[in-house]
Amino acid sequence: MSKYTEELKGKTATELNEDLVALKKELFNLRFQNATNQLDNTSRIKEVRRNIARVKTVITEKSKA
Repeated sequence: MSKYTEELKGKTATELNEDLVALKKELFNLRFQNATNQLDNTSRIKEVRRNIARVKTVITEKSKA
């Protein structure tokens, strides 16, 4: 398990939702930069998408617990 995932598990549901909103905004901005050819590090899009999935997974785990 990654350090990032362990960090997420220690957060409350509201903190996780705030993280999710922030990541979605970042993803939107990255996609926008990519469309206008201003993005240098395209692998960041994949990384942010995976982080969104991690946050959603932890939120689901907490809601079932």
